[in-house]
Amino acid sequence: MDDSNALDAYSAAVVRVAETVLPSVASVDVRTRAGRGAGSAAVISADGHLLTSAHVVADAIGVELAFADGSAVGARVVGADPLSDLAVLQAQGGTPRPVVLGDASGLKVGQLVVALGNPLGLAGSVTAGIVSALGRSLPTPSGRVIDEVIQTDAALNPGNSGGVLADSAGRMVGVNTAVAGIGLGLAVPINPSTLAIIDALRATGRVRRAWLGVAGATVRLNAEAAAKVGSARGIQVVSVVPGSPAAEAGARPGDIVVSLDRSPVTDTTGLQRLMVEAAIGRRMELTLWRNGALVDVVVEPSELVG
Repeated sequence: MDDSNALDAYSAAVVRVAETVLPSVASVDVRTRAGRGAGSAAVISADGHLLTSAHVVADAIGVELAFADGSAVGARVVGADPLSDLAVLQAQGGTPRPVVLGDASGLKVGQLVVALGNPLGLAGSVTAGIVSALGRSLPTPSGRVIDEVIQTDAALNPGNSGGVLADSAGRMVGVNTAVAGIGLGLAVPINPSTLAIIDALRATGRVRRAWLGVAGATVRLNAEAAAKVGSARGIQVVSVVPGSPAAEAGARPGDIVVSLDRSPVTDTTGLQRLMVEAAIGRRMELTLWRNGALVDVVVEPSELVG
């Protein structure tokens, strides 16, 4: 294949994605008490639900949507989850067909991706690039970390947040959420974890998470500990909130968390994954490495509030 044919194939793929996805992408005009903001959103259901970034609609008192076909409708915020930076809107009028949600779990570095949204107020914009890296972490203002974030070199600018990151088949595999630098954009992945968050927001307007009440950092275990634990890493507890589930279970600063409910815990992201709604109020075994020995305590996570 010569260069001209390769370019034609690349262009044809981007054009196909644009024609498929762009009608489902809305520019979002947000009114707050402090002023106005803008972003992007994508229709994800035939009943008019749209997916966007939580920070796009933070403190919204009014939301207007505009689509590529010239139609415009109002919308209300059904629910927002700042911890994942995802939000669901309900259009107050007819919407175009929904996008097809894909699964970012199958993405590979170097794969073609297309970003569609409303950068700098320029509605219906399309940029293309590749997956530059996978598994990035994105800190949120709440202090929680969004994991498995997609890094791309597709050009993103303010206003792209909440827009679609699509694969070459036109499936939405990410929600564009941040501009990290020149040639470096980030997107929250569409995967089983985020699909569960989206479903919860659509159904109840909120996401329930469990809470232990510990703060810590990932550490490497020494050879003795690694041999007994069966893992090279854990979370060293830096502080325990008084009266928290972890405190009541007997966890102490200096302990190293190595498993919860018999699931290995090798880093803070892994512990976050286990803090789901089903863990709230359920007695679970928390395994700690303490003073050269494994210690099991029983913990009952409570619901994370605020």
